[in-house]
Amino acid sequence: MNNIKWIPAWLMLVAGLAGAAERPNILFCIMDDASWAHMSAYGCEWVETPAFDRLAEEGILFHNAYTPNAKCAPSRSSILTGRNSWQLEEAANHVVNFPAKFRTFPEALKENGYVTGKTGKGWGPGDPGMVDGEKRELIGISWSEHTTEPFAAGMSPIDYTANFQDFLDAAGKKPWFFWYGAIEPHRVYEYGSGVRAGKKLNDIDRVPAFWPDHETVRNDMLDYGLEIEHADKHLGGMLQALEKRGQLDNTIILMTSDNGMPFPRCKAQEYEYSNHMPLAVMWPKGIKSPGRAVDDMVSFIDFAPTFLEVAGIPFEQSGMHSLPGRSLTDIFYSEKSGQVNPERDFVLIGRERHDYSRPNNAGYPIRGIVGKEHLYLYNYEIERWPAGNPELGYLDCDGSPTKTLILNMRREGKDTKYWEGSFGKRKVHEELFNIANDPDCMENLASSEKAGQLKKEMKERMEKTLIAQEDPRILGNGAIFDTYGFSLPHGWNFYERFMAGEFTPERTKWVNPTDYEKEPLD
Repeated sequence: MNNIKWIPAWLMLVAGLAGAAERPNILFCIMDDASWAHMSAYGCEWVETPAFDRLAEEGILFHNAYTPNAKCAPSRSSILTGRNSWQLEEAANHVVNFPAKFRTFPEALKENGYVTGKTGKGWGPGDPGMVDGEKRELIGISWSEHTTEPFAAGMSPIDYTANFQDFLDAAGKKPWFFWYGAIEPHRVYEYGSGVRAGKKLNDIDRVPAFWPDHETVRNDMLDYGLEIEHADKHLGGMLQALEKRGQLDNTIILMTSDNGMPFPRCKAQEYEYSNHMPLAVMWPKGIKSPGRAVDDMVSFIDFAPTFLEVAGIPFEQSGMHSLPGRSLTDIFYSEKSGQVNPERDFVLIGRERHDYSRPNNAGYPIRGIVGKEHLYLYNYEIERWPAGNPELGYLDCDGSPTKTLILNMRREGKDTKYWEGSFGKRKVHEELFNIANDPDCMENLASSEKAGQLKKEMKERMEKTLIAQEDPRILGNGAIFDTYGFSLPHGWNFYERFMAGEFTPERTKWVNPTDYEKEPLD
């Protein structure tokens, strides 16, 4: 569905008469690797996010926002293009060359009078390509002059707030779009930095059931939470800068994350802690009845049509491909809480190849559908390792104290259920979880007779939508995703070269050296 085509004529007329100065500014804020559960607006008591909470209190808090693909580059590709990752050819994968055929909404905004810029992490990792002999700016010019001393090692020294202020000075009175890409809470973390900042291990009310409740894990979680707070602090500084300049009222401020936390069974997988994202949006001049909490199922593919609509840019004028998402303005302009639009009752998720950790450049293909209470997943290649091959250190899972603890527990013959849930091969193609009662996705209901009809209905709806979106995987050409190369100097045959001894564990840097299994596992 593409709501951009149906912008009311009166709205376009008003936009034209009012002039560019009346079009809203857009501040898009995205963290790197934060799950939905860990903003204090959602009830988390061991992470404090007052700036995010302000967006929720003075705007809208979304309870059911999802990324289509829980990995940095493909998730950000979906945001920028308004298309699901399986509709983006090479950009479905991680560390790739961005296809020249796909326009981004910041490019469309810039061509229609907006000043665009960014600070921190934009799209990537990957190669955006060239335009007229220069590197393509998928988002806008990077503002990176200012740095500051971070509290903990591993945090970025970028002074995001100061860079944003420089951008505002340069934008003047023109409408603008700015991308605040916090590098936090991406790893690495300074172990124990959370405790050093005054947090306590027992502040955490519950460790997810897929990890052991261990001091190491709790420290790791607190260090992660501290980095979220760092990103939130800079959001607060940006809100103050907008207030000081009198620009807050007509600025849309949105904060989310690209994918789930960088822990086992989260980032790069397709469970609740992988794809379920925090999302709060504030727009004093545009959002009705602020302070609402909304239950509609929304996807990252909804952002691009939203921004094009509020900027008054017809789809035909944007130069973008068809957009399967729908503008969020129906929610913005409503006064309802809870379920605003009954048609927003599901989203699709999936993955192809993330990091290069399997023979023959193979990924781990999944497609899924999420409804209000249930998550259905179909694993296409269960003979493959979902987190990457053991001999390459399970590269689809970032190195961490939690990861190493779980791997060592298996090697020592202790409880292996944590390893099986995070790193072991899936035993079945289908997974079905009641996420309302089981957000950790521990009990697979797919084989239950009682859930048979629900599973059938969810799968049929997922496949019908994927066919309409011309997903190569559902149309029988899924192998195409494994043929796409990498935008890296060592090329696409990393696995073979690693096994031949051309690369060492220390050189990959993504995982701890001890995470590599000495011998391949069955």
